[in-house]
Amino acid sequence: MKYNRCGKSGLLLPQISLGLWHNFGSVDHFENGENIVKAAFDKGITHFDLANNYGPVPGSAETNFGKILKNNFQGNLRDEIVISTKAGYTMWEGPYGDWGSRKYLLSSLDQSLKRMNLDYVDIFYSHRFDPETPLEETMMALDYAVRSGKALYAGISNYNAEQTREATEILKRLGTPCLIHQVKYSMFVREPEAGLLDVLEEKGVGCIAFSPLAQGLLTDKYLTGIPENSRAFNPNGHLQLEEVSDVKVQKIIALNEIAKERNQSLAQMALAWLLKDNRITSVLIGASSVGQLNNNIDSLQNLDFSVDELKKIERILG
Repeated sequence: MKYNRCGKSGLLLPQISLGLWHNFGSVDHFENGENIVKAAFDKGITHFDLANNYGPVPGSAETNFGKILKNNFQGNLRDEIVISTKAGYTMWEGPYGDWGSRKYLLSSLDQSLKRMNLDYVDIFYSHRFDPETPLEETMMALDYAVRSGKALYAGISNYNAEQTREATEILKRLGTPCLIHQVKYSMFVREPEAGLLDVLEEKGVGCIAFSPLAQGLLTDKYLTGIPENSRAFNPNGHLQLEEVSDVKVQKIIALNEIAKERNQSLAQMALAWLLKDNRITSVLIGASSVGQLNNNIDSLQNLDFSVDELKKIERILG
């Protein structure tokens, strides 16, 4: 595992980090999740990413992760891992369990610490921009989280380029620099290239890409149709059936041919494609099994692309 410096900070993050968005909730098999986390750490993944509402049910991923920590990461091992969590999406009913107010963010952080049985998290994020709350209030909440010792660093997620510029400038004035931006980015989601990555580079902020495999589209899962165990087949999933269009499937098939020539799976190539940009600190993968985890980690064996390969990929993506 190689570790990249996160923006202009002292913190190093692994090129691949593990997200607990799926497969770690109360509806999932605890032992499987525990095995994935242990295997990830053994392979050099030191960064584990959560949010208050991860589950289902909301909060249960943090609760389960707290149990995994208690079982496997006692004592000084806590100092060898980076734990992040977030608040910004709906967590509880009523006016105080959503968006970006100081009351919600700090209450949520306290709840997250209790669920994981932690004194602090390493990174606390504002999970999304709140158009109704002054940005100064949201950033002051992040600043307080760090100054109170409940978080070591502050981050933002799902902010556009203009919002990011303003947020980082406010945090800098407060004396708590923005460490990292978590952004949706993949071969199929290119919006960060339209200004956001430039702002992050200018401001010295790290970038971690989530959904790097486009919710499983950038794997071999959809090469011959939509399998019953896939996210697209699940009516409650985040990947909708209409997103698996004939046009997109043809792109997946063509990309898979390039991956084969590189002796990689499509998923491995998709992760490597993101990591070729030195502005990307880490890519955030999910995993439903230790085997899937290891397959994704193997993407690090070939991160180099020829000019011809990159041109072919761009022609396919259109």
